[in-house]
Amino acid sequence: MEPALDFWRGKRVLITGHTGFKGGWLALWLQRLGARVTGVALPPNTSPNLFDLARIADDVDSHFCDIRDAEALSGLVCSARPDIVFHLAAQPLVRASYAQPLETFSSNVMGTAHLLEALRGLETVKVAVMVTTDKVYRNHERLQPYREDEPLGGHDPYSASKAASEMVIASYRDAFLAAQRVAVSSARAGNVIGGGDWSADRLIPDAVRAWQAGAVLDIRRPHAVRPWQHVLEPLAGYIALARQSWDRPDLADAYNFGPDSAGVASVRDVVEMAREAYGTGAVRYGDGQEGPHEAGLLSLDAGKARSVLGVAPTWPLSQAVERTLAWYRAQQGGGDARALCEAEIAEYEGYL
Repeated sequence: MEPALDFWRGKRVLITGHTGFKGGWLALWLQRLGARVTGVALPPNTSPNLFDLARIADDVDSHFCDIRDAEALSGLVCSARPDIVFHLAAQPLVRASYAQPLETFSSNVMGTAHLLEALRGLETVKVAVMVTTDKVYRNHERLQPYREDEPLGGHDPYSASKAASEMVIASYRDAFLAAQRVAVSSARAGNVIGGGDWSADRLIPDAVRAWQAGAVLDIRRPHAVRPWQHVLEPLAGYIALARQSWDRPDLADAYNFGPDSAGVASVRDVVEMAREAYGTGAVRYGDGQEGPHEAGLLSLDAGKARSVLGVAPTWPLSQAVERTLAWYRAQQGGGDARALCEAEIAEYEGYL
């Protein structure tokens, strides 16, 4: 899979959630490919944050807007006249969804519906990649990876909201946008790591904050198993899906983007890799009983993305962890966040 410079040059691309971790990396990559990027999102909610440090607004037509405001969002979408849409804006955290369930449902379900409604009748748009999560599946805590055709569900409000948004996406595709020749797909990615994430209640950001401060990293559920991957892995998948759907709207569907079996690892394994890569750091492991329910075992079958789109994992988990911790060390040492991201994107492209 190659990024197709000629395809992206001059394309009008709308990204929702460009102020977030994944959205920021995607905006940098697409502007590098020559796309004309418009971003719609809430202001960054952490300090520091990648949006400011990497100066993403320098090359993006950036707008702050709550996707729950249907009228404001529709106006921005119509003004941007996008050819391609990537929808990443969301309330993205499981534990936060327990504290703010209504905000989570309104952002993740109705925000998605508002965006899809704004695309109805929009003559320019041809492709929409709607990003959900690996947690959309009804989780039976089993070893077998989940495939795209398996039942959706969710115990916590975050997972349930994303499963519900999948139904909204499929409904708008089938009822409205397919007839408009818009290829609408959902993208379900595993846990992502990479430089520039400072969100709360995420493993690597929590580790970096603790170790930079000389504090002990507390791990609630060391035995929880997830499909881990570097942030550029699913983004490469989203880019490939959008590009191939441009000429093949029949490809519009749900796709898993995740690592091979070696990338499915426990929290404890990832923490130990991170500690080795960082060079120091104290850890205190809990017994897995603290806090509200979270899935203990989750993995994805990404065979469909490999066979249909030609998308396959590039960096093994050990390399993803090493690169992530190296990014934080370099940035903490005075490195320019934008330059660090752009160098990593260029290196990743060399593998494609």
